[in-house]
Amino acid sequence: MTDQLVEYLGYPFVRHALVVGTLISVAAALLGVSLVLRRLSNMGDGLSHVAFAAMAIGGVMSLTDNFLPGLVATSACSVVLMSARSHSKTKGDAALAMLSVGMLALGYLAVNLFPTSSNVSGDVCTTLFGSTSILTLSDRDVWVSGALSVAVAGFCVWTHHRSLEFAFDEDFARVEGGRVRAFNTISALVVAVVVVVSIRLVGALLVSALLVFPAASALRIFKSYRAVCAFAALFAAVSALTGVLTSVLAGTPVGATIIAVDMFVFAVCWIIGKRG
Repeated sequence: MTDQLVEYLGYPFVRHALVVGTLISVAAALLGVSLVLRRLSNMGDGLSHVAFAAMAIGGVMSLTDNFLPGLVATSACSVVLMSARSHSKTKGDAALAMLSVGMLALGYLAVNLFPTSSNVSGDVCTTLFGSTSILTLSDRDVWVSGALSVAVAGFCVWTHHRSLEFAFDEDFARVEGGRVRAFNTISALVVAVVVVVSIRLVGALLVSALLVFPAASALRIFKSYRAVCAFAALFAAVSALTGVLTSVLAGTPVGATIIAVDMFVFAVCWIIGKRG
């Protein structure tokens, strides 16, 4: 198996998948800490369905690259959802639920009414659950995904003090002069970027796992916000590397394998936290 692994690592597409998968996972984990503490864990799930619908419609329109329409639609919905938390008669959780199922249905309807291939079920399954697409990244995809992931991670590190303040008492932060609306808008855009970039790695239905599992795992053991962020990023990196390598060697779906490793890490952290 060692010889086989060394052989696979000699292929550029495997190295690209390892680098991009790790960067995306770390960026999602850092952002996920803030979302979990602010009780916005389901936001990634709802927005991933928006991205699915946008990409499905982009495919129907024969667009060569579905990334941009997915990013635009997801960013717009993310900003609206963040605002709806406190400035709408339809509260954030209800709006998120309706948006999630509505966009999922719209995307599936578009693919079935205007199929772009004879294998509609296969296309939908690939988009929802991921596939080996992470192993077929072009050089442009690698640079774009890597750059966006690094930018998101940098944003999370740069704003970690503000994120912690808003997570525990947003009203107090507003009274103290914190620019809550501006921060929420920027955070919403960052979440949208992570969701759209992550779909290629794990599929639309599994995106929220990248945001939640590492953060939840770290919170089971550590109390310090910095420690939680650091170890969430570490757990995410280990899970991504292990998942991609296992997928390559065993021929399993990349996204599902990464999430399975995330689940195992969380189970271990849960046991450690319970004993502590």
